Amino acid sequence: MGSHSYALTTTWTGDRGTGTSGYRDYARDVTVAATGKPDVLGSADVPFRGDGTRWNPEEQLLAALSQCHLLSYLHACTLRGAIVRSYVDDAEGSMVTEGNGGRFERVVLRPRIEVADQAMVQDAVDAHHEAHEWCFIANSVNFPVEIEPVVTVAA
Repeated sequence: MGSHSYALTTTWTGDRGTGTSGYRDYARDVTVAATGKPDVLGSADVPFRGDGTRWNPEEQLLAALSQCHLLSYLHACTLRGAIVRSYVDDAEGSMVTEGNGGRFERVVLRPRIEVADQAMVQDAVDAHHEAHEWCFIANSVNFPVEIEPVVTVAA
């Protein structure tokens, strides 16, 4: 299907007047911008001297995995004829730090899906397999992405 390119600008906004003169002398604040979209205010995670009111890169990675699976899943359900009425994912990821670095160990997606009819439940469950195979982000990471779905029938 070809290649796709993406562009954004990440700008550090954390200079407190002395730049990076010391580890505690600068904020980890960043602004991520892309043409035609609202800015994303980012920072490091709180344990790494970040601002807890801003998105950190680890949360953004988790959000990308959750959203990619959701969008792939909706397509898989459409192809299977399973009508999704609602979808909420309580995603979690775990990371370990090692020296000055770290890595994700795993991510677990826990989508709760409501479908329109009882006859659609099995297709809705099975569609997670295709969604996982089709998810561009899950195919790009080097740690397991597990899916623990719950499918019910909408009232």
